[in-house]
Amino acid sequence: MQDHDFDEEVLECFLENQLQLFDEKVAETLEEAEDFLVDCLAVVVESEDEVIDFFEEEGLDLEGMSDDAILSAPEVFDIGDGRYLIVEG
Repeated sequence: MQDHDFDEEVLECFLENQLQLFDEKVAETLEEAEDFLVDCLAVVVESEDEVIDFFEEEGLDLEGMSDDAILSAPEVFDIGDGRYLIVEG
């Protein structure tokens, strides 16, 4: 897992999809998106397995949840290149 590895692709993904987690936009520019993600301790993980590992390490009870359900959680953003951004809103 990588903390604060917010390249342009990650930031654009968040800007385009932030309404899946929030009722209104929290950022309008790449710089605002990066500042917001740093402030809320968002992380970038390299695979679906790392998304599941992240939630297990956070102490969430995932029993009975399918991988698809975990990956489609509002706080999980599919960057589109195999990586995922996890934002705890």
